Amino acid sequence: MMNPYVEWFENLRAEYGEQLKQMPLPEGLPEHLRDLMAKGDDEAVLFMLKLAWQLGAQAGFSAGHQQSGAEMPHKKSTNVQA
Repeated sequence: MMNPYVEWFENLRAEYGEQLKQMPLPEGLPEHLRDLMAKGDDEAVLFMLKLAWQLGAQAGFSAGHQQSGAEMPHKKSTNVQA
């Protein structure tokens, strides 16, 4: 049975891979990521992925509210959810 995330990821990579190859990353980030992977620092790599996922989710939530014309909630939260 195929992992649904793997299938979703591969579909995104096929659709957007060429575009994203052209997208620059902050200077030093690719090298830092390679170093983390070479050291086997899975915890740091997973932290980076979780942070990127959370920021993407927040951007998507905000964009959805702006498109619908709904007012954004102003509740401050110290909890981070993916």
